[in-house]
This record gives sequence, C-alpha cells and structure tokens, in this order.
Amino acid sequence: MSQRRRRSLALLTSGVLALPLLAGCGAGEDEGGPVAAGQDIATTTRDKVADGGVLRWAVDALPGTLNTFQADADATTARIAGAVLPQLFVLDGKGRPVANPDFLEKAEVVEREPKQVVLYKLNQQAVWSDGREIGAADFVAQWRALNGKDSAYWTARNAGYDRIEKIERGKTDLEVKVTFVKPYSDWRSLFSPLYPKQVTGTPEAFNEGARGALKVTAGPFSLGAIDKKTGTAALTRNPRWWGAPAKLDSLVLTAVPRAERPAALAAGKLDMAEIDRTGADRIALAQREAAKADGAHGPAASVTPAQATLSWALAFGADEAKAKEAQETRQKHAEAVKRYAEEQGALRAFTVRKSLEPAYTQLAMNGASGPLTDERVRRAVARALDRQALADIVLKPLGLPAKPVGSHLALAGQQAYADNSDALGGQDTEASQALLADAGWRRGGKLTEPNGAKAGAEASKEHDDAKMPSGPGTGNDGLYIVGQDDERNGDQDAPGRRGDDKPAAGARTAPRADHPDHRPEGPENPAGMALPEGVYGFDGEIVDADAFASGVRTSPVLAPAPFAARQEQLLLTQAAQAAQAAQAAQAAQADRTEAVDDGKRSPALDTEAADPAAKASGAPTAPAKQAVRNSGAMLAKDGKPLTLRFVLPSGPGSEALRTVGERIAQMLHKVGVQAELTKVADESFFKDYIASGQYDLALYSWPATAYPATDARPIFAKPEPAADGSLVVEQNYTRVGTDHIDQLFDQAAGTLDEDQSRELMRKADARIWAAAGSIPLYQRPELVAAKPNLVNAGAFGLGAPRYQDIGWKKQPTAKDKAKEDKKN
Repeated sequence: MSQRRRRSLALLTSGVLALPLLAGCGAGEDEGGPVAAGQDIATTTRDKVADGGVLRWAVDALPGTLNTFQADADATTARIAGAVLPQLFVLDGKGRPVANPDFLEKAEVVEREPKQVVLYKLNQQAVWSDGREIGAADFVAQWRALNGKDSAYWTARNAGYDRIEKIERGKTDLEVKVTFVKPYSDWRSLFSPLYPKQVTGTPEAFNEGARGALKVTAGPFSLGAIDKKTGTAALTRNPRWWGAPAKLDSLVLTAVPRAERPAALAAGKLDMAEIDRTGADRIALAQREAAKADGAHGPAASVTPAQATLSWALAFGADEAKAKEAQETRQKHAEAVKRYAEEQGALRAFTVRKSLEPAYTQLAMNGASGPLTDERVRRAVARALDRQALADIVLKPLGLPAKPVGSHLALAGQQAYADNSDALGGQDTEASQALLADAGWRRGGKLTEPNGAKAGAEASKEHDDAKMPSGPGTGNDGLYIVGQDDERNGDQDAPGRRGDDKPAAGARTAPRADHPDHRPEGPENPAGMALPEGVYGFDGEIVDADAFASGVRTSPVLAPAPFAARQEQLLLTQAAQAAQAAQAAQAAQADRTEAVDDGKRSPALDTEAADPAAKASGAPTAPAKQAVRNSGAMLAKDGKPLTLRFVLPSGPGSEALRTVGERIAQMLHKVGVQAELTKVADESFFKDYIASGQYDLALYSWPATAYPATDARPIFAKPEPAADGSLVVEQNYTRVGTDHIDQLFDQAAGTLDEDQSRELMRKADARIWAAAGSIPLYQRPELVAAKPNLVNAGAFGLGAPRYQDIGWKKQPTAKDKAKEDKKN
C-alpha cells in the first residue's frame, strides 16, 4: 500500500483554535465565500488580558505519542504540538494557510523551472529551548525521516516529503532552500510542525524518543509533566520564547470523557471544555432557572415524599425489609437531587460558545457489495434525501446556521470551496424512483428469499447479535427496519403466529381517540409516516387491499420487537386480525378467473392452472401452494427486498447521529427502500464495520483541510486490488472511486498555479458527487463551555490557536468604569 497522508480518526472531528490573519496566500479573499459560522472566542486585545493564571482545558485522553507523524497520534498530540513546536504555516479564521511571523519572515517559490525551489527565510530570533538556532539541519532530518525511503522510521504519512529532491542552506543560516523532484502545490503543508533534529535524526529517536516526552521545544509554551494518575499534561510558559509572551503561566490539558464534563466543570476541575448537546442544554437551563435550586429538573424530582410513601405502601404493605429498601432508595434519590441542584448552581458560572467544527458529517454508501454497487441505486438514495431538513435537525436547535455542505473537499470560507452538489442533483422523489426502476427494482415484486434475507452487505455475512453482550453501548441494543418488522427480535413459533409468517386469526383493536392519526392502540409506525393503505403482514407488504376496503383496519407497521408483555399481546391480536382478513381475501380471490401476473395469483388459481384435468375429473388435487410473498409497497428484485443495513454508533454523544439516521430511514422508506438501523458499540463502529466494509449505509465525519489535493486524495482514491484478491482502500471506506478522480487529484497536486489547482479540485469534487459514494450533510456543531472571563478561547471554528493570547480578562479599574459610565 502506498503511504499517503493519514490522519487518526480522533483528529477527524477535533476542534482547533483561531489565529488572526498574518499574511496572504496569493489568492483572492472572496474565493470560497464567507464562513458558515464565525469564531466565538471572546476576542480581546492583549493589553486587556491579565498576565498569569492557569487554564484547565479538557481533552479526550492523554496522548499515546507526542510525534504527530505516527499512526497513534491524536487530537491531544496535535494540540500539544501546536503550543510547543514551530508551525511555519497556520490556519486563519477561514481555514486558509498563512505564514506564521513568529517563525518565518518569508516563504515563497523562487524557481519553477527546471524544478520547483522554495526558499524559507526564518525569523532570526527563532531558537530551540536548548538555545540552538532553528535551521536547515532540522529541515533535513525531518525530510529524511518522512520521505519513505528508510523503512526503519515508523511513519504514518509521507505525502509531499517524498517529492523533495534535496534541502540545503541558503545564503545565510537563516535561509533554507528546498528543491522538489516534481511540482507540489501543497508545499505549505510541510514542516508544520517542525521537530528538532534530536527527534528526527535517527529511527530510534523518531520511533521512541518523542512518544512520552519532548526535551527540546520551540513555542510559546514548553512541555511540563505528563501525569497519567491525574490525567493531566502541563504546558508552562517558555522563558526562551522570542515572540509575545504567553499570558498564562500554565495550560493544563485534563483528560475527561465528554459525558463527565458537565460534572467536572461544576466541580471546578475544568475551566473550558468542548461539550455535547446535553451538556449545553444543562448550562442553558441553569442560566434560565437561576432563581431555582431545588432540583426541579433533576433525577426523581417529580416524586414527592408523600407519593413515594404511598407507592411503597401499595407495593409492599407491612414488609419491613422492603420498607428499609424503599427508604434507602428514597435517600439515594434525595442525594441525587441535591447533587444535581448543586451542579446546576455551579454551571451557571459558565457560558456556551458556539461555532461550526472544521469537519462535516456525511452519509457513506458502501459501493463494494449489495445493491449499492449499482451507481443508479446510490444516486437514488442520495436524491431521496432532504439534506436541508437533516441539517435543520442538528443545527437549528443550537441557533447555528443550518446550510448543507456543498463540497467533499472544503468548507464554506476556504478558497477551494464551491457548492458542486448540482452534479448529483437535489432532493427529488420522482427522480429517485425512476433511478431505482431503471436499476430493476419494483414495488410488489416477488420475494423468493425467506423472511429476513438481506440485499445489502449482510447478504454475505450475517451478524449474530446473540453472540454479543447485551446492554447499552454494546451494539446489542436492537434494530429495526423502517416499514418492516425484524423477525429475529421475536419468536416465530409464538402463539398467534403461523410458520408461513402470516398472522393467525384474532380480534381487532380499537382506534385510539387521542392518537393524532387515530391508529389502533399499540406500537406506532417507527417511520412516523403515512404508509399505503392496506392490510399489512409481518414483512410490511400489503396482504390484501380488498380486505382493508371492507372495513378491517390494522396498524400499518408493527413494532420491531416486543417492548413489554402488553405490547406483545397487542402484536398478536393485530396479527390475528390481519390473518383473518388475508384468509377471507384469498377465498374471494379463488373465485376469480382473471390471471394475475408477477406472482400475485391466489393459491387456488395456481392449482387450477397447474392441473385443470384433475379438477374436471373430480380426482384429488395436490395441496394448494402457499401464496407467493411480494414486497408490497417496498422494492424488490430477483426475489430479494431492497434492504440496506444502516450502521450507527450506540454510545453517549451519538444521539444526533442516531436521530439523523432515523430521519434518513424515513426518507428512504418513501421511495421503497428499507433501512435496517443497527446500533453498534462505539469502540467497534469504525474498526469492525466501516473500515472492514460491513455496512451498506453509515454516518461519520471527515475533517476540513487547507490542502485537499494532498489530504483528501486517499479518502477518495479508487480502491486497488491487492495480490491476495482483497481491495486496498486506503481511507476510501465507501470503496467508490474512479481513475478520472485520481487523475484530477494528481493534476491539482502537481501544478504551481494555485487558481488552476483549486479549479481542478472543484472538478474532482463534482465527479465525487456524481459517483454518489458519500453525501455531505452538514458541518458539525462546536459547543464549548467556558468561564465568561476566559478570553481568546472557545469555539474556534476553522482557525488555529494563538496560544500566547489565551488568558483571563483583566478586572476593570475604577478609571475604566468611569470611562464606561461616561460612554453610557
């Protein structure tokens, strides 16, 4: 496998900070348009920021390595590197690379022919923490470690470094000349971060020397102690820093799982933390309910002591043991209420800063197996989606701009951004249905496969949930098919259900007067939509419309699994009623003489056609054939229903993904596509399902990048066959790619005309849209809890951090207050 730039999945959705614009990049400022959402970092000039103080900033985990070029580097690795190592180019608030004057006086292409030569002119004050000047020796050592020629270096990426022919000192020690073998448009992506030659000079130092410590650094902060017991990594002000000194004395990165961050904030363990929607809602509620601290919104808050006593008395009478247990339970509830109230009181001291992350969420379609190998089916799925509605679900409740992302390769504000979604087309139900019909999928088609047969990735590999541990977050949380019951969740031999999957006779259920659409009482349609009228069997097909017309109504869609005994009984009752109606319809059908094609003939007619002489002679006839199953309102082809396995993570923090997944399933149901939602454990979601191709549909995110010709190529590269017959997919987990897309990436990376390079990227993006392997949906929300007096930090959007400016706002003096009063 060729080694191209790879990024840890943990970095795909990591937020970064903001840096003010320092220098232009040679392109028009209007390209890419405005950002979708600006930074929310309480921008404050340095003279109003106090000197000193400590910031405790949440991270997901302590880093496994401090070497960003190793495979297990993560978001914390990148954050530490950004604060303690040279960054020659950084990203401004629009996600565009700009020269960093703390390290560079200038960097430019000085020769194009016969070969590209870039000249770096370094800041003459730039030195490593050991006093040595940053120079050509550091550039050479990093190039040799990352160019891929020495396999002793354990590198995760070498893109760009493999194009360098030589590196040499310029006219002075402050100049570094880099000569390329062939043109490379993304040359600015190189040497950020830049490691000292002590780290990159030998394979031993590169592989192991920088995993747990960085003895030599060069940034506004130095790396202090990493304490695994307390889960902290301390960064301290660098006394040798030549630029504007860091305002903070120290920055303490603290590992706290996201679900625990509201409690950690309330307990005073954190000053700033990226949080999820639940945490943001708690802070907003605490601020709205500032006058209340009685736990009215906490656990068991709605249960009064009198209600608890009555509940216990009714349940246990005079049982003293049970009485003691009930008292202990009430005591625990009271403590939980008190703890919640205290946390809410503390959370009032925080504010939530909002922006959009430098990452977008996409619907990925596995083009290597099942129906989605057909581009028409992928395009049909894409055109069934209302992307605006999906963006609204996630972003509107947060008060963030809800505009669907129009590019796979850049985000709004970046110079390469352009909305190329017209290459595929927007939401159009008729167009989607026409594409499916052209691919041979039909409503009411014969189903020759047994119930539960898959048409997608699961057709080749069945997933056995019974072999997995049960419970939340394990992946064995259940699944359902929108518009179709999943019979693996029930007992096929239970009373009231026949072996041929047709319901047995039973009583009808009465409509609920309080139900908005007056459905019969019982499990509601999980798709939340009106389905074609008729009597429905357990696989979602219309068993018989004539019986429905006679006044027998059943719930249009049955629940995927019994939630409780009462609901199970309701299912059996509904099943019996549906079967009775079906049997009556079959009897009526037997009297007809008109042939019905496509497997819709009744068993009686099929028998007559098979042996008319036997009937005329009065001889005994063979038992009637069972009615051929058909797909009803859903689509089928070659005896299989169009069912796609939709894999979603089940853990905390993934609620938004699951909500979006359910809405997508509803949209697909309208065009006759069944989506089987399968929740899997977070730790196995990517490795065991996405990377291994065990899915049809999935939702996950990719990062924005300022260098799409380099960074995005492995994500969309055409899979290559390996010697053992498998596919080398690099990071293209949809397995959808074309030679033309690869050529456009290569051309964009190989031209020094920046305008032409961006235009080639836009063409590649249009081709990616047309191939319909992945559909960008929305830019991810970024929610950060921070103390109000923390400035130059928060929700950083597309930008990079200026760590030395982060700090605590000065308290206003009497003079400042007087000036403010005079203004008012």
